[in-house]
Amino acid sequence: MSSTFLYGANVAANGIRQHYLRYGGHGGARGARSAILLIPGITSPAITWGFVGEVFGRQFDTYVVDVRGRGLSEASATLDYSLDAQAADAAALAAALGLARFAFVGHSMGARIAARAARLTPRGLEAVVLVDPPVSGPGRRPYPGKLPWYVDSMALARAGTDAAGMRAFCPTWTDDELHLRAEWLHTCDERAVLASYEGFRTDDFHADAARLAVPSRLITAERGDVVRDEDVAELQRATPSMQHVRVPDAGHMIPWDNAAGFYEAFGTFLGAPLAAAAVAA
Repeated sequence: MSSTFLYGANVAANGIRQHYLRYGGHGGARGARSAILLIPGITSPAITWGFVGEVFGRQFDTYVVDVRGRGLSEASATLDYSLDAQAADAAALAAALGLARFAFVGHSMGARIAARAARLTPRGLEAVVLVDPPVSGPGRRPYPGKLPWYVDSMALARAGTDAAGMRAFCPTWTDDELHLRAEWLHTCDERAVLASYEGFRTDDFHADAARLAVPSRLITAERGDVVRDEDVAELQRATPSMQHVRVPDAGHMIPWDNAAGFYEAFGTFLGAPLAAAAVAA
């Protein structure tokens, strides 16, 4: 089946240049469904989620975002890299794109951005999917991912490396995935990553998740220790309507470890099954 990739583009929103990749478009059945704003994690430029965008694009008008300080979106020594700024970016991007109906799908840091952005009650937001969000925060256990893993791999990428160099950091990834990370990781501004990582300690994700006013689904990894069973229980006590699916045989980077399980975990929550789209691809 042919690619669903349409184009990459930039838009001025929330006072900065935001870059995104678009998949699918709004033709056919996609036009009757909410668009998807997919927000990747702390060191994941949009292009590294392109294989996921391809699948989403079969069912939805899909926009994979470069979070500020990553990929081709704006970065600078004076840019605000706080969670509040990132959340305002997401809400402003949806408005700038003219999306009448949309859902946030965020992975890791992107899930925390999605939950904070939902508190801004952006017009047209219909659902939120939180994929393995760091549940760390004030008075809570630390995020299990260690800072040197990010800092050291980014330094290697800035100096120039290849897939072999990235393999020490991502030993289970395929050669294609490693090549892509080696090519694009240097676009992650270390200042942005450090600020986001510090936010994992200081920002209260649980407070954001408890205030979700739209349907929500929590998708977590069986491995990686990012979201434990007791964390799921706490989140669902605060938001009883929140659905949860645990993906087996997967660590934190769920679609890299178990793509089929990742797509199946969405079910028909967004209005159409991604699993069927993945099989068709």
